[in-house]
Amino acid sequence: MGVRLCGHAAANRRRLRRPGDHGVGQALAQRHHPLSGGLPVILDVQTSQSPGWDDGVWDAFVEAHPRGHFLQLSGWGQFKEAFGWESVRVGVFEQGRLLAGAQILLRPLIHLPLTPRFAYIPKGPVVAWERHDLVGALFQAIHAEARGRRAVMLRIEPELRDAPDHHSRLQDLGFTPSLRWIQPRTTVWIDLTPDEETILKRMKQKWRYNVRLAGRKGVVVREGDADDVEAFIDLMQVTGERKAFGVHAPDYYRAFWRIFSPSGRVALLLAEFEGEPLAGIMVGRLGEHAYYFYGASGNRHRNLMPSHRLQWEAMRWAKSRGCAGYDLWGVPDAVANDPDAPIPDPPVGMWGVWRFKRGFGGEIVRYVGAWDRGYLPGVLAAARKRHI
Repeated sequence: MGVRLCGHAAANRRRLRRPGDHGVGQALAQRHHPLSGGLPVILDVQTSQSPGWDDGVWDAFVEAHPRGHFLQLSGWGQFKEAFGWESVRVGVFEQGRLLAGAQILLRPLIHLPLTPRFAYIPKGPVVAWERHDLVGALFQAIHAEARGRRAVMLRIEPELRDAPDHHSRLQDLGFTPSLRWIQPRTTVWIDLTPDEETILKRMKQKWRYNVRLAGRKGVVVREGDADDVEAFIDLMQVTGERKAFGVHAPDYYRAFWRIFSPSGRVALLLAEFEGEPLAGIMVGRLGEHAYYFYGASGNRHRNLMPSHRLQWEAMRWAKSRGCAGYDLWGVPDAVANDPDAPIPDPPVGMWGVWRFKRGFGGEIVRYVGAWDRGYLPGVLAAARKRHI
């Protein structure tokens, strides 16, 4: 039984004792696989730029893996590259089959040539954490890749539920809890496996009433196309002004749509009344999971409850495409300990969205959050002072 490890080859070949082969690197180390009867495991380090390992192979792996997540898709790397990040992938192969991997995003800490860089793995790595051999091999490649690209620190946000044994595992791998999360640590998952009537019954009564009210009052939800993205952006600007929070630049939403819509992984849903867009959301899907990414609403006809109807139609959209769960994407971390915690007045941060999201009847899920590892002495302390 052999394991092939794909990762950065050029910059760290000597440290990992990898002989060169066409600039890539061949079998270089031996470990003992716990299921191999003590036979040695052969490791081979490559990058996602290596021949034969394209985006299709990676995306199929992420979609099929129990730990796969939308933010590990190749499209997410392309999306972030449009806004100053670099993306690269590493992976562990066993007898030609991809078993574990990570898409790493990198950006300069300051905008100067050859500046140190920050490495980040959103919702990854994608690995069976119980396979210690795969985890060890994968992180060896991740660290080599990150350091070879001038990263001085690495932040990961694994798709692991919050639990003491998971914390211990990450600490054993040399990580410490970060003081700053990039993705929300706590979210709400809606179970889509029951029939539609049961899903509605799990909502709070007022939310269920609002979903039906919008339909009775003539709110129509339709799936938008490229021509509707500008209407969504206009609604987003109104939302930001009304709620006094920052929104992304228009090109951000345009790029998200442009990259993901051709594959059918993303939908733009618009709620309209008499042809006028009242609200819109962008949702995505991967395998059995669907995700609520961006939402916006205008100031007119808010009494028609278009946002409630939109979320319901997003659930129906996801369910019709085989999804078993819908992630409402982020609520205040405090509600994981106390779902009935009082909402500040006025609500700040995610408290405002919690007021809306809590009524849809989902399960509050907390993950381990962000964890950091520095590659130079003192780098994590310096990063925290700079709020990185």
